[in-house]
Amino acid sequence: MGIFSRFSDIVNSNINALLDKAEDPEKMVRLIIQEMEDTLVEVRSTSAKTIAEKKELQRVVNRLEEEVADWQAKAELALSKNRDDLARSALVEKQKAADQATAVTADIANLDAHVSKLQDEVAQLQEKLADAKARQKSMLMRQKTVASRLEVKKSLDSNRLNDAMYKFERYEQKIDTLEAQVESYDLGKKTLRDEFAELAAQDKIDSELAALKAKLNNDNNA
Repeated sequence: MGIFSRFSDIVNSNINALLDKAEDPEKMVRLIIQEMEDTLVEVRSTSAKTIAEKKELQRVVNRLEEEVADWQAKAELALSKNRDDLARSALVEKQKAADQATAVTADIANLDAHVSKLQDEVAQLQEKLADAKARQKSMLMRQKTVASRLEVKKSLDSNRLNDAMYKFERYEQKIDTLEAQVESYDLGKKTLRDEFAELAAQDKIDSELAALKAKLNNDNNA
C-alpha cells in the first residue's frame, strides 16, 4: 500500500509534517514524489479515457438526433398518405430515440463534470508535486552544505591544530638553540674596536709608569 491510499490523502497531506516524522526524510520525500507521479499518471489516464468516452457518447447523441428527425419525417409522410397508423408508429419510435438522446446527453453532462473534477485534481496534484520536489531540492542543498561544513570541521580538527602548533613550537625551539649556539661561539672573541681600546689603555698605563719612575729617580738624586 502506498503512502497515499486516496487522491484526497495527497491533496490534504502536509508534506512538512510527513518529513518531520520520518526517520529518513530524504527517502521519504523520494517515496512521496514517486507516489504523486504515479497518481498523476493514473489521473491523467482516467481523464483521457473519460474524454474519449464523452466523444463516443456525443456521437451516439448525434445519431439519435438524426433518428428523431428521420422518424419525424416518416410520420409526416405517413400522415400525408392518410396512414395514421404508420404515423403513430413513427412518432413512437421518434419518442424512443428522443428519450435515449436525453439520457445520453445527461450522461455526457455527468462526464463533463467528472472531467472538470479530474482537471482540478491534476492541477492540485501538480502543485503538491512541485512543492515536494522543491522540498527535495532544498534537502539536497542542505545536505551538500552540511557535508561541506563537516569537511571543513574535519580539516580544522583540534587535535590536528594542536599537533601543528606543537611542531611550530619545536621549530621555534630549534631556532632559539641555533641562535644561542651562534652567540656562545662568538662569546670571548675580541672585536677590532676592543683591541684598539686595549692598546689605548696600555699606552696610558705605560705613560703613567714612566712618569712614576722618573719621579722616583728625581727623589733619589735629591
